[in-house]
Amino acid sequence: MDVDLIFKIAAVGILLAVVNQVLTRAGREEMAMLTTLAGIVIVLTMVVGMISDLFATVKSAFGLY
Repeated sequence: MDVDLIFKIAAVGILLAVVNQVLTRAGREEMAMLTTLAGIVIVLTMVVGMISDLFATVKSAFGLY
């Protein structure tokens, strides 16, 4: 697994936590929720790419078609 991916996910999480707190304190709970959901989608796209690479590696390792 790539260590850079872990750092990217952590950076997105920290950034989202700060933005969420700022928006919540400003009374914009809806925007805070939307930014959190956008962050989750971003992280999931990164993870899905890694899972796709994992399946390709397993497929090639076992000679599956």
